[in-house]
Amino acid sequence: MKKVRLTVAQALIRFLNSQYVEVDGRQDKFVKGIFTIFGHGNVVGLGQALEQDAGDLTVHQGRNEQGMAHAAIAFAKQKLRRQIYACTSSVGPGAANMITAAATASANRIPVLLLPGDVYATRQPDPVLQQIEQFHDLTISTNDAFKAVSRYWDRIARPEQLMTACIQAMRVLTDPADTGAVTLALPQDVQGEAYDYPAYFFDRRVHRIERRPATSEMIRAAVQRIAGKKKPLIICGGGVKYSEASRELQEFAETFHIPFAETQAGKSAIVWDHPLNLGGIGETGSLAANAIAKEADLVIGVGTRYTDFTTSSKWIFQNPQVDFLNINIAVFDTYKLDGVRVVADAKAALAALTTELKQAGYKTGYTTETEEAREKLRQEVDRVYSIEYTGKDFVPEIDDHLDRLVLEEFINTTGSCLTQTRVIGVLNEMLSADDIIVGASGSLPGDLQRVWRSKGVNTYHIEYGFSCMGYEISGALGVKLAEPDREVYAFTGDGSYMMLHSELVTSLQERKKINVILLDNMTFGCINNLQIGHGSDSFGTEFRYRNEKTGKLDGGFVPVDFAKSAAGYGCKTYTVKSIEELRRALADARKQTASTLLDIKVLPKTMVRNYNSWWRVGVAEVSGNERIRSAYELVKGNIDQARLY
Repeated sequence: MKKVRLTVAQALIRFLNSQYVEVDGRQDKFVKGIFTIFGHGNVVGLGQALEQDAGDLTVHQGRNEQGMAHAAIAFAKQKLRRQIYACTSSVGPGAANMITAAATASANRIPVLLLPGDVYATRQPDPVLQQIEQFHDLTISTNDAFKAVSRYWDRIARPEQLMTACIQAMRVLTDPADTGAVTLALPQDVQGEAYDYPAYFFDRRVHRIERRPATSEMIRAAVQRIAGKKKPLIICGGGVKYSEASRELQEFAETFHIPFAETQAGKSAIVWDHPLNLGGIGETGSLAANAIAKEADLVIGVGTRYTDFTTSSKWIFQNPQVDFLNINIAVFDTYKLDGVRVVADAKAALAALTTELKQAGYKTGYTTETEEAREKLRQEVDRVYSIEYTGKDFVPEIDDHLDRLVLEEFINTTGSCLTQTRVIGVLNEMLSADDIIVGASGSLPGDLQRVWRSKGVNTYHIEYGFSCMGYEISGALGVKLAEPDREVYAFTGDGSYMMLHSELVTSLQERKKINVILLDNMTFGCINNLQIGHGSDSFGTEFRYRNEKTGKLDGGFVPVDFAKSAAGYGCKTYTVKSIEELRRALADARKQTASTLLDIKVLPKTMVRNYNSWWRVGVAEVSGNERIRSAYELVKGNIDQARLY
């Protein structure tokens, strides 16, 4: 047997260079590169291996471990999970920073390979720098915290363990039903230990991502469930994108005249102006989708996890005769809502189902409902996009939700009367069909799912499985690495920007231009809405100075010049306080070659309101506040109308 003597780190890098995936007969290299922040726990191990021979792996220098891992996640998401990045950190704080990213990947079922350094396997020099000593169990390190948020976890305590660990890692990373974060903890002494590895361990290995077909029994059960239904509704989930099933879903919808709604992950699988597209559904759903959903007698979920935002906490489907048909590659998801289970690849299942339903001569009972709902949606989006505030005229959508004194204070502080919805409207108008928008948290994902008109396929990239603040800019970098020839726009609020924007510098370093659309309302806006909407006063959600008289954070707004901050990094920046300035900035930003940032001052409380939806939150059952008591009674009433499982 031919053997190759390598360190564990060198063998790992050589193995990663030999991994390929095959989808529909096409083979591509699986691991594009590796993001690194070197420390004492990995610089002389993996760092040495990469310096000596990185192979075809592109090595990027991250700025924050969570940020670089989010960039890796966004890259894999935009690549439809068919190519990934690995990420390596030192042990201790560096590893702990990646735990949030691991949770983001696993919640969204996006593959990412995490390679944190670890404490010494020998334990001889313990306690080493950044080691947490658990008195009851010396085998535990920071990396054990990854177990709760990883799809696969392993610790390479001996050089020969690397082989089975790597094979198992690839099994999970290339499994469309069970993918997510894979963590291989690498003790810093073991990284440098040598072993005679069999040469065949480094042979080219092809992992086939095969289209699992539905069984004839599954299709038969699905046809039987559909046959007696007159008003079905399709929910287009992220699985439609990952399966590249957009054409099949469109044909299925058109053939039987079934309208479809979109989840956050499924939005832009089919363009917004398709006549059967009702837009987003659920708590952040559109006027059209939520209206049709309440009357639907069958919900056909394709590649959706049925999150509480999609189902409006299992409340949105009000027809007492409603049933569910679940098409998903993951068995786990097909069991939800007591649906008929079709465990299969979305593309294959939709094609088979279309054929069988044609033979059965199926027709829905819809007449003009879909067209009428679409027209109301179009008018509503036009209206929302046109809302302006002059500081004088009364605008119910604004003034009913915000004290006039707060409005005047914000305008006096910033000099801006811009509304968030008007800004989104201009962005939607000026961005091209090929441009990609990226978002994750705050009020923006809700606004975008409700009213954003996706002009191109797979141009809407919102992380909402974990809704992780700080994903936006890191995610935009990952998308740009995946789509280098397209303009990428990170939509973020001021709160998320301050949470994490480290990889903005990496985008400049790599000359991978991204455009940051920063909407500054000096508030954690959506959470402020949530607390006020459930009876509380504004508390700890606005960005205010501490008031010396009250001792509380109820002083004046804290102004931040985000444009100056980003300019210091080397970005081309713009401060925007009017629609004219916004249009000029967007036009000029497109001409730039380096990353840009638009610091747009927008009035708080000017986001899109919800459309006939409800979201369950834990309101206080006992309170001295009458408004909170009323909110609790409302929650109780809605719980009684929701499905129990």
